[in-house]
Amino acid sequence: MTELPTAARRVQEEAERLGLAISVTVMPDSTRTAEEAAQACECTVSQIVKSLIFKGKDSEQAYLFLVSGTNRVNEKAMAETIGEAIVRPDADFVRKATGFAIGGIPPFGHMVKLSTFLDQDLLQFGTVWAAAGTPRAVFAVDPGHLRDALVPTVIRFG
Repeated sequence: MTELPTAARRVQEEAERLGLAISVTVMPDSTRTAEEAAQACECTVSQIVKSLIFKGKDSEQAYLFLVSGTNRVNEKAMAETIGEAIVRPDADFVRKATGFAIGGIPPFGHMVKLSTFLDQDLLQFGTVWAAAGTPRAVFAVDPGHLRDALVPTVIRFG
């Protein structure tokens, strides 16, 4: 086995700390988008966990949305859910909040504690796939185990 990139190793170590039995895999091609990840992981796009960071318009707090690959974040609906308008932040904000670059953001292991929201649609699957710190690193996980480890707010995005 080849050694994992530093960012992917951080994800693997945090998963172990959380009690999640995962194995990070570095793919030969990009898994930056949900479509690329689904192709690489040989699963449906719906089984891809998109880890999306948004910023509170007033608070400038980072929010993490774990969204099924086929769903989108409705910013207006999320504002009602979380109690403030949200905006898409720049890449620098995302890296400071998570410690990871866009395209490789995992569901956990971030630089700061994030308010986390999990897409209810992900819970219908036995396995979902998420980014593991780089645009080519991924891991499979039971979404129920992910929910139990992260204790996010479960909501409907789709």
